[in-house]
Amino acid sequence: MDAHSRGRADDIDPADQWVLNPNTGNYELRLDHSAGESSSPSRTATAEGTGRRGGSRTGSSREGSGRRGSGSREREREEAPDGPRQVPGQRSRRSSQGGRGAAEPPSAGRRKRKPQKSRKKKALLWTGGVMAFVVVAGSAGAYALYQKLNGNIDAIDVGDAGSKNVVTDGPMNILIIGTDKRTGKGNEGYGDKGSEGHADTTILFHVSEDRTNATAMSIPRDLKTEIPECETKNEDGTTTVVPGTPNERFNTSLGQNGRDPGCTMRTVENITGLKPDHFMMVDFNAVKSLTSAVGGVKVCMAKPIDDPKSHLKLPQGESKVQGEQALALLRTRDSFGNRSDLDRIKVQQQFLGSMIREMKSSDTLTNPKKLYKLADAATDALTVDKAIGDARKLVTLAEEIGKVDTKNISFLTMPVIDNPAEPKPITVVVDPVKGEQLFAMMRSDTSLTEVKQKEKAAKGKQAALLKGPKAEAADVRVDVLNGGEIPGAAGATVNWLQNEQGVPKSTNKANAPEKIKKTTLEYAPNQADQARALAEMMGLPATAMKKGTADAEGLEAMVLTLGADFKGAGQLITGPAKPPKDIEKASADKAVCAQ
Repeated sequence: MDAHSRGRADDIDPADQWVLNPNTGNYELRLDHSAGESSSPSRTATAEGTGRRGGSRTGSSREGSGRRGSGSREREREEAPDGPRQVPGQRSRRSSQGGRGAAEPPSAGRRKRKPQKSRKKKALLWTGGVMAFVVVAGSAGAYALYQKLNGNIDAIDVGDAGSKNVVTDGPMNILIIGTDKRTGKGNEGYGDKGSEGHADTTILFHVSEDRTNATAMSIPRDLKTEIPECETKNEDGTTTVVPGTPNERFNTSLGQNGRDPGCTMRTVENITGLKPDHFMMVDFNAVKSLTSAVGGVKVCMAKPIDDPKSHLKLPQGESKVQGEQALALLRTRDSFGNRSDLDRIKVQQQFLGSMIREMKSSDTLTNPKKLYKLADAATDALTVDKAIGDARKLVTLAEEIGKVDTKNISFLTMPVIDNPAEPKPITVVVDPVKGEQLFAMMRSDTSLTEVKQKEKAAKGKQAALLKGPKAEAADVRVDVLNGGEIPGAAGATVNWLQNEQGVPKSTNKANAPEKIKKTTLEYAPNQADQARALAEMMGLPATAMKKGTADAEGLEAMVLTLGADFKGAGQLITGPAKPPKDIEKASADKAVCAQ
């Protein structure tokens, strides 16, 4: 998307009007001419009821004078408990922008209505950068600022490609797309002039169900894959179906043939079996504006960099980059490793980790002017799906994802190998072994950090159910029911078991009586060897094993009920406990020098 060029209605920069309230320790927005003074709760209230708009009260004698008795003071305390209040003039200006809930200024001599709780002192959570939503900075805010930031955001309807809910109870997947769209001021000199933009930098950000950890998996732009058929919404409300194409570069899942971010979301799901809930997209200008908003991002070079193509010059060791220099660092290929996109991805991951640390540093969190600029730049740069297309929803999402400690965010790259179909490989394909192992780990919500390994919770008697002899596939007898979300899952699983796993005694029992979250396998004690064999085939965790108390009789079959965690026939329900060997990963809390 293009960075917006919206004009400001105010002559005064709101960032200069933040002051420290000594009573609360919070920064508060003062939109009157006393912005330079430290405020107390009583001084931030306007002189309502007397017709004055900016006068401050400093003493008890003044509060008790005229028509204002003790009852009035009590009402005033109810109306302005702790936080700063909008002056009517500011709220009136914002109402012209079509903001929801903007109020008309009260007439002189008449008391304002008691404001709704949602308009009182409010903790606004600023998001910034390509990894913006993991950066949560608390600050006392104002409704007028919400209106302004809300007006910055662009949203796209991606239909059923994503989730309708802002957050989910289970794991969440957010697709971050850095597009190489060249239009817009300052971007004309980069690559193809007027390019529609492709998925140049793409990261699937998986947040665990318990919010203790997250995995950020980069997807190479030169990955050869199938791009499935997708629907896109037109401005006139109609829908266009873009045909799917096999053996395409991943980056053409956006921009090519009219594909929107929803097509990229569907492509990622097709590759990994992980359905993105939301997307966030930024363009070249976002890198420049966001790095400038935080005053630069620290980077470390293992050797001096002098790249004539990207015009990047950096000394050996640590330095700070922002604006054009930051963009040059993220785009250069020739300065690192074997000059491939895969080595550029490593540099991007290191940069994003450093940017997260900068945004969560005390220097940023305690600087109200920097926070405002960061929030303004971030929302101005973002294009998101319609489900999170306003500031309140982004705040809700940021609160949820912000629960993850930086040290538990792991960066890695999708496992790939050189494309075997090319005599001289230029593109890559998913590693058929390591790729599926990693995807299975993410689908089963297994942490790549040491924070909370799932297998530890399953130790003891439950884990022991998976240990012991296993029956031959031909001797496994199981009835399959569908208690998940995928239509026809039971039939597809039976076909897979019979045709690919050699389990002829498997039967499709259609839909379960009710939906369940987790897949279960019910079996009798004398069917334990069959249960272990089936668990190995399907990647069932120990927690899925439901052992009965009485032995099965005759030809009685086990009962497998597929839950919401079932992603498709042949896809392991639970991945391995550890990532595949040789998978390089980095933590967002550690600085690494780019090589």
